[in-house]
Amino acid sequence: MEAVTGIFSSRADAKRAEERLRAIGVPADKVTLLTQGNIQKELESVPADATEQPGMGKAMGAVVGAAAGLTGGGFVMAALVPGVGPVSAAGLLGAAILGAAGASIGAATGASLENSTTEGLPEDEIFVYEDALRKGRSVVVALAADAAEASTLRELLKADGAETIDAARQQWWIGLRSAEQENYSRSGRNFRDDEKFYRLGFEAALHARTRCMEFDQVSAEMESNLEDLKRQYPDADVTEPFTRGYQRGRTYYQNLCNESKAA
Repeated sequence: MEAVTGIFSSRADAKRAEERLRAIGVPADKVTLLTQGNIQKELESVPADATEQPGMGKAMGAVVGAAAGLTGGGFVMAALVPGVGPVSAAGLLGAAILGAAGASIGAATGASLENSTTEGLPEDEIFVYEDALRKGRSVVVALAADAAEASTLRELLKADGAETIDAARQQWWIGLRSAEQENYSRSGRNFRDDEKFYRLGFEAALHARTRCMEFDQVSAEMESNLEDLKRQYPDADVTEPFTRGYQRGRTYYQNLCNESKAA
């Protein structure tokens, strides 16, 4: 499976894009719409006579709310995502992304996910979704079966006005770059020379699977990533910029979480 993502400035446009993907046959558990904001308002938009998804009543845990009523018999789930705040998501793919982002999705929902295919879940780009959501944008994610389907879905999202995940990732970094350059330059190293590897380390620290762990729990993975990078660039000085970037990435994520809790 391959994740295809579109980021929209308008929730209405994102909703239309999600509905279009469903209309061409993308399965309900392979497409989701993520939005930030008023959870109660989101839930009230679900038809009052909708039938609750089996098992959802017991699945809440720390989740704020859930209801049925989306096209294809899916449900809307809303949860508090660390560093972001309240986020609503559609269907099992949405629940999987919320869970990967650190939200508690409840035991029953977790069991449902274990029985559902989440291969291709883009854990390495969830931080980009979160940045878009913090900026009030909406995110549509679909899992394509192969490269041909992925290409088709990208074109459909583009036609509906979506920004690509690569463009959103670049804008995210542009927003951070000046502060990171200033901080890194204090070490006496040249940021322009080291930026590529520094950024790779920074982004590696934001991988959804490991970013909430203590450093001693992730240090081995960091070293593994670093060794892979050394093999790819045998003639480059990658150790210090990658390591410094990784450490700054962890600090960045912790600051976002602290700000979210204080809000």
